[in-house]
Amino acid sequence: MPSWMDTLRFAFQPVVNLTTGGVAALEILARPETGDVLAQARRDPELDGRLAASGIRAAALKETLLPLHVNVFAGTPADLGGLAALRDAVREAGRLPWEVTVDICPPYTHVPHQALLEAVAAIRSEGFRICADGIGDGDVPLRLLTDMAPDLLKLDVSLLTRPAAVRAMRTLCEQLGALLSVEGVETESQCAAALAAGAQLAQGELFAPPSRLPVADVYLPTLSPAAVPAPRTGPPVRQFVRPAALLPAMASAAQVRALLTGSPDVSGVLLVDAGGVPVRSVHRSRFLLSMSGRYGHALYADRPAAKLSDPPRTVGVDATAWEVLDVVAVGGPDRTSDDVAVVDRHGRCVGVVRLADLVRALAESRVEEAAGLNPLTRLPGSDAITGEVDRWIADGRMFALSWLDVDRFKQVNDGAGFAAGDELIRAVGRALQRAASGATRVGHIGGDDFLVLADADALDPVAASVLDAPWSAGGRTVTLSLATVLCPPGSVTDHRQAAACLAPLKQAAKALSGASWVLGRAGLPGHEIRRGSGAAAAHAG
Repeated sequence: MPSWMDTLRFAFQPVVNLTTGGVAALEILARPETGDVLAQARRDPELDGRLAASGIRAAALKETLLPLHVNVFAGTPADLGGLAALRDAVREAGRLPWEVTVDICPPYTHVPHQALLEAVAAIRSEGFRICADGIGDGDVPLRLLTDMAPDLLKLDVSLLTRPAAVRAMRTLCEQLGALLSVEGVETESQCAAALAAGAQLAQGELFAPPSRLPVADVYLPTLSPAAVPAPRTGPPVRQFVRPAALLPAMASAAQVRALLTGSPDVSGVLLVDAGGVPVRSVHRSRFLLSMSGRYGHALYADRPAAKLSDPPRTVGVDATAWEVLDVVAVGGPDRTSDDVAVVDRHGRCVGVVRLADLVRALAESRVEEAAGLNPLTRLPGSDAITGEVDRWIADGRMFALSWLDVDRFKQVNDGAGFAAGDELIRAVGRALQRAASGATRVGHIGGDDFLVLADADALDPVAASVLDAPWSAGGRTVTLSLATVLCPPGSVTDHRQAAACLAPLKQAAKALSGASWVLGRAGLPGHEIRRGSGAAAAHAG
């Protein structure tokens, strides 16, 4: 046995779920006390494979139930194929392959790509999950990254200063069905940037440093809701996934009882088949109640735990929180507290979600949404729209941002009264809402000012709904002015820059008489007049 084994120690760093604040997994980090074992392992695939296996055994000694991440250099699976030593260590530790994620790390230079892809396919076929590590600070070819189709991408924190690259990685994750993680997070601003970039997971000194003992409690800063990307169809279930407690389908009731009594935070156990597919669900309270009853232990201890279980409730990894609630709503009220298993495209369990997490998040989103509504029109305020603008920019989408107001609105209020002015504003808001379709967002930012965020091809119906309609207040004819800036991907960096491009177009629209519409393009001089003509009165606006 080489001398490095005598001085080798391992540390564990939590991988944090940014939505729930819980620990999603532990990354095993080798910490040699003497020598440079990692540099040797980089050159020696056999040594690297033994290091990974030793990390799994070290985690087993800590009796952690959390999923594990173990690091290997890219050349190791390419040379050793299925990583036999790692597979043996996982089996000896009593862990299931799908509880272990293999983090494949740079360098990729001189690594035979076809051999690596074949090894990744073999590892995945055994049930292990695959992570591409060190993205942004390594040399992984983009074509190889796509062909690997990892379950998780770990970005180096330095990439957060390059939003275009992060947007590209997030788009790739969406196409591959992968999760996005940021590692090396040290400050709250980096955490906020990771959230804004759409990352579901993160790790770094901010949350918890690597330690010899696995930790379950981590620090998660309180961030503004605007920093969290709002999903289009409800919060995705990925944001709420917790590690699942898994046992084989034929586990005995005694095995389940030992797991539950030794882990008070575990709310239930999923019994899975050889492929990792949930077949039965054991609810903590109902199970322990049955076991603690008179003769309960004698009756059930040596029998399969499935006798005291229920059919599992499952959702796909791409489901939304609302779909989970639909699943929970089916069946008797006694199962509303059951964990819902989240499965991948192969039906394998990747974790569980708890109803309490979903209800809390959905309730908070409704409260935040209501607090941001304009009291006159019940439309979202400026924060909601500008936050959505930033999300569209992060997604690399082309969009049109429009500003609309009532010409000479002060005169309307002075001549017709505030009540007539308020009713006019409400009527304009209703017209905009009726014309909005698909992803179009309408906001009332105060007074007679509205913002409209839309795809470029949705502009004409929105403009026609307000510019072609006859408007009046207190018997006075009223006209509206509309200014639009088209923003192709990469033309603006955030909502502030988009608003700055919109400001001169607003002035140009107000300088026209009658119902007016001016359209410009971000970063390009000039504008197009789509409605209105001539110079307006000097006191317009």
